[in-house]
Amino acid sequence: METKLHILATHRCSKTEDLYLLVDFLNRNLKDKDVVVGLSKAEDKEGVMQITLYRTDVV
Repeated sequence: METKLHILATHRCSKTEDLYLLVDFLNRNLKDKDVVVGLSKAEDKEGVMQITLYRTDVV
């Protein structure tokens, strides 16, 4: 069984210390809705984070 991720949306925001807590909260509460939230550093700007919203499909 393989899981595919489809990007639904992305958003860039300023880096904060507890942004990961928001992403963790969202992932815990949306996993049964087949939604995953990712957090990464923006490669082109210092101090900017990128939040990505994915829909999961099991194939």
